[in-house]
Amino acid sequence: MSKPTVSSEERARLLRLATRASVAVALLLIGLKTLAWLQTGSVSLLAGLIDSLMDGAASLINLVAVAYALKPADREHRFGHGKAEALAGLAQSAFITGSALLVLLQGIDRLLHPTAVDDPWSGIAVMLFSIAATLGLLAVQHHVIRHTQSTAVGADALHYRSDLLLNLSIIAALLLAQLGIQHADALFGAGVALFIGYGAVRIGIHAVQILMDHELPDEVRNEALALARNVPDVVGVHDLRTRQSGQHWFMQLHLELPASLTLAQAHERGEQVRLAISTRFPQADVLVHKDPA
Repeated sequence: MSKPTVSSEERARLLRLATRASVAVALLLIGLKTLAWLQTGSVSLLAGLIDSLMDGAASLINLVAVAYALKPADREHRFGHGKAEALAGLAQSAFITGSALLVLLQGIDRLLHPTAVDDPWSGIAVMLFSIAATLGLLAVQHHVIRHTQSTAVGADALHYRSDLLLNLSIIAALLLAQLGIQHADALFGAGVALFIGYGAVRIGIHAVQILMDHELPDEVRNEALALARNVPDVVGVHDLRTRQSGQHWFMQLHLELPASLTLAQAHERGEQVRLAISTRFPQADVLVHKDPA
């Protein structure tokens, strides 16, 4: 995980930018894909439409969840509201799984009952525009993720990256349909559904890990331990516990210090450890306990 390069106020602004851009793009593509599907009757285009409908629903959830997650800690939520982001990711996983199942069933039905695709060129034009809009949105999202490490925006970006493959496969299906290969449309639609489902499982697993207070990555933990051990008089470090809640990390650790230190000196060493870790990871809330060696 990279070190954040912006203030908390700037992170909040970037998160709002990403969620609002996602909603705007999803609504635009829903309208265009609806028109294209009504004109062509393509199963692969229907897959794209349902996927965009799920994008819109998930992006709206993100918009609300991120706004809630950015609220400061209060009396009822001492650790803040950051897990709202993970809940949004879990809801996204459910929406995406539902869309994948719908498209898969439609693709199987079309394989059993083949139907010709009408006017594929209008569908291809819409998909090319969708690719351009998705690339623009991903550029914004990746910029935001680089500076915020947002779980919700990361889940959203994962889905939109899969949309690029989805859009390309729809174009291929429509071109093959133009050549008279009608089964290609249904096969591509079913294949995309399976791919979307795989992405949904990954999003869900990541969200559940955060909700279950999964430890931060080993490289983060190892660096935090190294920073603590580099402080003078620290004999050892043990019982490091970490978790993530939205934009915030929480770390707890025990320092082993010489018993000969005064209370004031031990407190000073603990403060040095806390500052060393929080300087490297500004999003971390660090709690240090001192033990006599």
